[in-house]
Amino acid sequence: MKGLQLFRTDEKAMELPINIVVMLVVGMVALATLISIIPTPTKEMSVFVERTGLGVGSLQQGNSIIVDATTAQNSFVVSAEIKVTDKDGNPVRDANVVLRGLGGAASNQTDINGITVLTTTGTALVQLDPNQNEGTMDLKILADGFYDYERKDAVMIIKTR
Repeated sequence: MKGLQLFRTDEKAMELPINIVVMLVVGMVALATLISIIPTPTKEMSVFVERTGLGVGSLQQGNSIIVDATTAQNSFVVSAEIKVTDKDGNPVRDANVVLRGLGGAASNQTDINGITVLTTTGTALVQLDPNQNEGTMDLKILADGFYDYERKDAVMIIKTR
């Protein structure tokens, strides 16, 4: 029995559980510190599609764009002016705004007044299928200190004959 040493009397064996407990406590404190410094979103945004149009120069009030059948045969440029405010009407600056749909996409940041103009360009132009008379584009906005905003069907594209 001399060769057999009891686990309870081995000091090195007792160090291991104590070290594990100490590492767990230190890890939990570090995790709690990291979580506490992450800013939590506290506000909701108010988002307005102020004006829309084909290209930048033809913006009209509202969120609907009328496209004639000739223009709709090919890909086309769509622009939208978006205004982002908090619930009190104060502008939300530096918000990331993305407009997507119908094969088109555009993104930009809001300015000091909470306004941005999004324009589809290059390979991200809007296109309606030959038998498609209408379609929509979705809006997504991300800003520090605010809940993410998503709106399906934010901009409507309507083809006339």
